[in-house]
Amino acid sequence: EICDHLLAAEQKTYYNTLLALRGFCSLHTHDHQQALQDFQKVIEHDSPHPNSCIKALCGRGLIRIAGGSHYLTALDYITACQLKLEETIFTVKSYVPWNQRGLLLKVLQEEGQKMLQKKRYPGGSSGCGQKNKNKTQLSRFSTERMADALGVYQLASLLMELDTSDEASRILCADALYQMGWVEEAHKLLLLALSRNPQRSPILARLALLQLKKGFMYDGNQLLKKVIKIGDTSCLLPIMDIFKDEDRKLMQTHCRFRALTILKNKQEDADIKEAIAYLSFAIMASGGYAEDCLLIRAQCYGHLGQKKTAIFDFNAVLKEDPGNVHALSGRGLTYLALKQQKEAVQDLILALKAEAGTVIPAILSLKHEAQKLVTQWLLQHGRTVLAELVATKDFSKEERNLRDLLVIAGSLINICKDAQHHIFYTDVLIANGRYEEALVHLQEAFGHSLADEFASARLAVLQLKKRNVPVAAHSLSILAKKDERELRFLLNFVDAKHQQHLSQVAAQEGNALIKGYHYKKALGYFTLAILTSKDNPRFLRQRAACFMHLKKYDKALKDMEKVIEKHGCNGLKTRVQDHCSKGHLLLSVSEEEAAVEQYIEALQLDESVALCSITKGPGSEILAKTFHKIAQCKFEMQHYEEAWKITDYGLKVDKNNTELKKLKTRLKREASGCSIH
Repeated sequence: EICDHLLAAEQKTYYNTLLALRGFCSLHTHDHQQALQDFQKVIEHDSPHPNSCIKALCGRGLIRIAGGSHYLTALDYITACQLKLEETIFTVKSYVPWNQRGLLLKVLQEEGQKMLQKKRYPGGSSGCGQKNKNKTQLSRFSTERMADALGVYQLASLLMELDTSDEASRILCADALYQMGWVEEAHKLLLLALSRNPQRSPILARLALLQLKKGFMYDGNQLLKKVIKIGDTSCLLPIMDIFKDEDRKLMQTHCRFRALTILKNKQEDADIKEAIAYLSFAIMASGGYAEDCLLIRAQCYGHLGQKKTAIFDFNAVLKEDPGNVHALSGRGLTYLALKQQKEAVQDLILALKAEAGTVIPAILSLKHEAQKLVTQWLLQHGRTVLAELVATKDFSKEERNLRDLLVIAGSLINICKDAQHHIFYTDVLIANGRYEEALVHLQEAFGHSLADEFASARLAVLQLKKRNVPVAAHSLSILAKKDERELRFLLNFVDAKHQQHLSQVAAQEGNALIKGYHYKKALGYFTLAILTSKDNPRFLRQRAACFMHLKKYDKALKDMEKVIEKHGCNGLKTRVQDHCSKGHLLLSVSEEEAAVEQYIEALQLDESVALCSITKGPGSEILAKTFHKIAQCKFEMQHYEEAWKITDYGLKVDKNNTELKKLKTRLKREASGCSIH
């Protein structure tokens, strides 16, 4: 009311002062709108009074805090400090209540820090006009930054006066002095702050930079060591936006050198952890991306067993440079340690394709077990891809995949000259149509004798290209006995015409061996004949006969089951004989009920042919006993209809079998009144 009365008077003495006072009165009664109007009148007056303007700026700044405009608050207080620092200090102490002063100080500290951390304007195109434009923008940015630093310095001076014990304000003042180029003043201020709190990482880190900048490398390094010992390395992150580019580069270079020196001379876990801290400083100083430091740090993490953290660093490199060989190789080997096969193989193949000469020594530096696992995974992947490729038989569309497979195969040989690696390389050459190279490689790797069955089989495939079928059939028949799946894979390299010829030759050789009772050798030829003829029933029967002679009844049964599945195109006599053969085999493995079912099937198809076949083996008398045994079981289970059927067909096998006759009589008596015919 006093202010209103004085302002209403005709004589406008102390008009601005009274407006400022009334503004603060309104502010304290929470009438922000009236307060803002009064402060604006003072600030916008044609003949402003400095002290009144300072009060108005401070008051408006408080209103802006309430409205969330913290940056504008800072600008008001900077302007006030630039007008008269002492008066601004007096105004805050006199007019800002204690319960609001803490928030004010915090807001001003944060906004001052943000001003000092402004990012540089990013560069654009490399054209001459653009370069000149960038230089102009950079010059303008430097001028603005210097002005901001001066303003923040004055703001920090205010904050230090308001709270002499506040460390954050002292650090803010030192940062502003640094950006203004007053390095010695900043250094003295930081030393004073450090004397009050010797373990404060933000102060130590700033002092370290200033010491490095002045050329005191030892002192700077000792300060960095203290930061590492405290364990608060993240304190460097906000500081990096304050440091000038040349000083950040200096910090990066020094920390990288220190890390490499430690790693060169020591390899204990504690030393590696210290090196990681220095590398982290270097990475932060670079702005977050320093390729060599990230790669070295990833290796350090890997050495300490922190595999997933290592992958994080490799990912950071690959995000910027997706084809980086060292990062791909390093990440692949880290995935190897984590037993993540798919990811490891993917990364290692990409790295090998890009620069095998770099990746192979890295793999060879691993322990024997790890090397073995790498080669095992690469070979497994390569063979899977090649198998899918050759199954399509359209290599022209898969040139890229074939090139990749050649890289994998060549790398495997360079890592370990194992027989299976040479064989895989040969397979890839054959798939590429490079038959002469494949032949030369086989002979160089295994000699001209080719004692290895798998190598001999590859030679056989190459011989087929020269129409040397009998020799090829011999080698492939040996592989057929050892690994039928491998033979199936190899036959993908042989065209249909050659496969047909091969099946004929193999069948002929197999028949000749059977005549000489060489059933074991004949097996390989008949297997080859079966695979090259797409499971021809004739060859399946012949192989089943070999298995039977060798008493491998289970395998013989599997062949006969395949034969019977293909019965649609066979004659009646053949089908009857097949059922009898299967029945005979089932008897051999004591599956008597299943055997009886097969013989009944044969008798139903053609009784005379079936009886003739039974006579050759196992004989009607023996078979009739089996029929009686199964029929008796059915009878005891009161399955009279099934018992009657088995008994009836058993008497067709041997009509003089007295046991079957008795059972039939019992069935008639026991099942009287039931229809079993």
